[in-house]
Amino acid sequence: SRYGPKMPLAVDSTAELIRCKVLDSSGRLKSHELILSYGLALVRFVNLITERKQKTANIPLRQLAREVDIPVWVVDLRHELTHGKLPRLALCRKGCDVVLEWLRKTYWNRQLGNNLCEEDEDEEEEQEEVEANADLDGDAWE
Repeated sequence: SRYGPKMPLAVDSTAELIRCKVLDSSGRLKSHELILSYGLALVRFVNLITERKQKTANIPLRQLAREVDIPVWVVDLRHELTHGKLPRLALCRKGCDVVLEWLRKTYWNRQLGNNLCEEDEDEEEEQEEVEANADLDGDAWE
């Protein structure tokens, strides 16, 4: 609360994504409303995280995402949310989980110190499985 409007991007994104998960688990929103909530949080995350690296050159989002180790399919999901047909809720949920994991690894673990947040092998294998299953082709959007 001391940051006010200058909240760190990772904190703001984490809060928004967790809010979506809480709304989802409450059962109060319809599928379409959840897609819009997750969608807004995911679009903001990708835009804000890649914006800092954009600088003056116009670098494609996919390239920027690779540089910061965000899965390219998350950028594709952001593109569909912004410019295309809305994806399925399951895909938005998966995107949220992957982005929260990325935030945990790249931001929160550093805040807590590496010795407090060592990952076990099961967790790494589960994340690799999620990323492998998230290989999106043209048919996945329909």
